[in-house]
Amino acid sequence: MSSTRNVRQMRYLLFIAGMGGLLYGIDLGIIAGALPYLESTASVAWRLNAQQMSFIVAAVLLGSVLSSLFAGALSDLLGRKPVMVLAGLLFTLSIPVIALAGGYTPLLLGRLLQGVSGGLIGVVVPLYLAECLGAGNRGKGTGIFQLLLTFGLVVAALIGLHNAWKVDQAVKAAHAAADPASQAALIFAAKDHAWRNIFWMALAPGLVFTLGSLALAESPRWLFRRGRLEAARAALLRTRSAAEADLELGEMGAAAFPAGEAGAKDSLFSRRYVIPFVLACVILACTQATGANSILAYVVNILNQAGLSGAVANLGDVSLKVLNAVMTVVAVALVDRKGRKFLLMVGTGGIVVSLTLASLLFFSSERGRVDHRQAVQAMVAGDALDLDFGQAFAGPLAAAAREGRPAQLTLVYAYGPFTDVRTRRTDDPDPKPLRLSRDTTVQADSVLGRAFRRLHLNPFPDPAEGANAPLVIRKAEVGPVPGAAHGWLTALCIAAFIAFYASGPGVCVWLALSELMPTRIRSNGMSVALLVNQFVSTAIAAVFLPVVGTYGYGAMFLFWACCTVVYFLAATFVLPETKGRTLEEIEAHFAGRKGAAR
Repeated sequence: MSSTRNVRQMRYLLFIAGMGGLLYGIDLGIIAGALPYLESTASVAWRLNAQQMSFIVAAVLLGSVLSSLFAGALSDLLGRKPVMVLAGLLFTLSIPVIALAGGYTPLLLGRLLQGVSGGLIGVVVPLYLAECLGAGNRGKGTGIFQLLLTFGLVVAALIGLHNAWKVDQAVKAAHAAADPASQAALIFAAKDHAWRNIFWMALAPGLVFTLGSLALAESPRWLFRRGRLEAARAALLRTRSAAEADLELGEMGAAAFPAGEAGAKDSLFSRRYVIPFVLACVILACTQATGANSILAYVVNILNQAGLSGAVANLGDVSLKVLNAVMTVVAVALVDRKGRKFLLMVGTGGIVVSLTLASLLFFSSERGRVDHRQAVQAMVAGDALDLDFGQAFAGPLAAAAREGRPAQLTLVYAYGPFTDVRTRRTDDPDPKPLRLSRDTTVQADSVLGRAFRRLHLNPFPDPAEGANAPLVIRKAEVGPVPGAAHGWLTALCIAAFIAFYASGPGVCVWLALSELMPTRIRSNGMSVALLVNQFVSTAIAAVFLPVVGTYGYGAMFLFWACCTVVYFLAATFVLPETKGRTLEEIEAHFAGRKGAAR
């Protein structure tokens, strides 16, 4: 009976840990389906610009960066279980904050809360699994966490697809309205409801994880380190027999008082520490510099720009998330047979080819656009402009119409250092002119911006510099939207990218990180490397929309491909194979001793 109870407790623990992975995946993926509707409604109702939209997308990653700084210390102070409960509460709280938002600030705050929750989950759940599961079950636990993370991306995509179908139905119904004003109002209401509903539908897994974490036992190793031996033994007995629990308690005692550690007095700047630390940071930075998180977050927008319709792009989003989950299962099955180095080499090589082909496809379509900025600049009278797309570009639009394709305007304008990007397509159901004005572009000063300027660091422009600056049109490109064939080719390239990423960096990077770091610096080294990883991901997400608006998708994909070339070279020529090697053998490799990892 005890064995049956232990199995039930083990399954429950893995289920709740899997729900943590699910939430982490939803954190990353939920914005993809909501973003097109949020952009089209928030830019009108709240006058949000492209940079503010990028900040809303990147806020999850920024919150994850912030929470990763204190997640380890907080879990040491409070315990693993309370931090898991806290992470669930923050995610649950973020949903009504976002879904009931009436402006930019609550949207940003809600997304930051989701990011803080995700950062806590990403640290404390794997840590809890490692400390609670026996040696024979740790691989299973980690695999379930990773698999449910990718499944969370699929769930987020399915939620987006469901709401996209509802919006399409609402648009068809709105076209039956007699006057254009009623049509526009109905379409706006449908899109506004869609993005709010997408977030509401993510509330249920947050509640399950939060309430489920309350029923978990505290980590036995955390209890042991605080001298609570009986509580530690009781926690072990939930998933082990009495003999196994007593044996593991003895091992904890032996590990708490080691006889000594070779190299413990070596300088932290010696070869054995510096090389693996730098290599781990490079690998984690390059993992994000492949653009994986941004592609997953903006995939609906990317496929729309490539030539696929809204509903088809959302279906493509779901298909890509499913492919990501399937290839993660394949990678978990292969990683101990083929090795980390092999999968990273194959994965990064395939990513370079996929991103390069996608960039060439976008370059081919973007070459057909013509820049009319001088003509648009001549229309500016004062510090604002209401631009009627159809009237201002009647000639180019007629040419696109003769080809049987809709046309698109990509407009980049600035007031001093403040730049915004706006797009409008001829098949957009919203007929309103584009409104370019100072109050929607020049952002109000913030406490963070003032603090950075006092330190003579200026990542945020000074609002005073845009207060009286003239409206300058930097780009006004008009051209036909690519056809469906172009869209499907681009989708195929992105599918190849996802397959290679999931089977290589998506799984191997975390194994490589934990295996590369020597024992003495493992915890602090991993924290710094993870911080580098999240910083690069946040920076890319924050500049994505302004960069693709100014330079195009082709340039963005080519940049990612170049970064992945660095990744491929590091994996091929610098990274040792760690499959089947003890941590001591890997450490000996970087110390330059024999018997090292090959």
